Amino acid sequence: MPVKDEVVAQPEPPGQNAPVSAPPSPHAPPCHGNGRPWHGRHHPRYFQNGHSYAALDLGTNNCRLLVAEPAPYGFRVMDAFSRIVRLGEGLGFANRLSEAAIERTIEALRICKHKMEHRSASRARLVATEACRLADNGAAFVARVNDELGMELEVVDRRTEAYLAVTGCAALADPRAHAVVIFDIGGGSTEIACLDGKAASPLQDPTKRIRAWDSLPVGVVTLAERHGGVDVTRAAFEAMVEEVTDLLGPFELAVGSAAYLPEFHLLGTSGTVTTVGGIHLRLPRYDRRRVDGMWMNDSDVTKVIDDLLDTPFDQRAANPCIGRDRADLVLAGCAILEAIRRAFPADRLRIADRGLREGILMNLMREDGVWRRGGRG
Repeated sequence: MPVKDEVVAQPEPPGQNAPVSAPPSPHAPPCHGNGRPWHGRHHPRYFQNGHSYAALDLGTNNCRLLVAEPAPYGFRVMDAFSRIVRLGEGLGFANRLSEAAIERTIEALRICKHKMEHRSASRARLVATEACRLADNGAAFVARVNDELGMELEVVDRRTEAYLAVTGCAALADPRAHAVVIFDIGGGSTEIACLDGKAASPLQDPTKRIRAWDSLPVGVVTLAERHGGVDVTRAAFEAMVEEVTDLLGPFELAVGSAAYLPEFHLLGTSGTVTTVGGIHLRLPRYDRRRVDGMWMNDSDVTKVIDDLLDTPFDQRAANPCIGRDRADLVLAGCAILEAIRRAFPADRLRIADRGLREGILMNLMREDGVWRRGGRG
């Protein structure tokens, strides 16, 4: 997860200075969502326009927030939050969000609201994805969040989710690559897209290079619930890979030739790939600054997955790059990753600890023209 004062999506050489984060203004309206200013219903304030933006990604497994301000070649993180809430827990068996999952999620959203108000975010977009799309009571949950917290969640469609993920991490694509397959392994769905042509600039809209995209109705939570995530045999792992392979079929048929273009590589963003990266580096604790943007070769990815398949649940839970909250999900994520690797053989995988939230922030700032005129007026 990005940390405070980190500059994200900066294509300049390391060490270039970005503006120092401004302190929270006591006069800027908190953000309600959908890119609009808002006034907190329970704690109204009167503010002047600020320079901070907020992006919230409420997924099937995680609730994540970023608050940032523009920097010359991207943005500087002012505040961040991430919590495993498992909103979509049980959706593989029943099409409803449970009351326990809703309560966990509302508590996390309450923290996010406080952070946005504290940082005086003047524009925000708060999106919800697969769990709210699938659940019969998804709309009722969104209404409840609005009633209790004054936060407007936007349930985005699969295309929007895929495009935001691409926008958030495409700056890490090798500019020499003639094609890149970008994927985001989520809790309830997996978004995947193929970018054609070499990148002109990391600040240009990368979605204009999308040749094809798909959203697979499978993620780490739903796959683990169907096949089991605690004691995973190699046979069970292969069954998960086969399920994802079948779902990948139409996308592979459309863009499978991309894997043979010059400098082709995979670019993955998710807890799965960042975990694989952290394990490969043998980190004593997860360190985003070492993982985000790292390259792994194909054989190293294979070794990490093989080692995880031989690792009992308790040892997976004790690994500092996994943790007990995700120990039953990591092999389901590896099965999705393995299916993608088999469909699109690549010597290189680049790992991104960035994605949908960063895509939202880039779009909001691009809409405001902050890089055209050096900031909002």
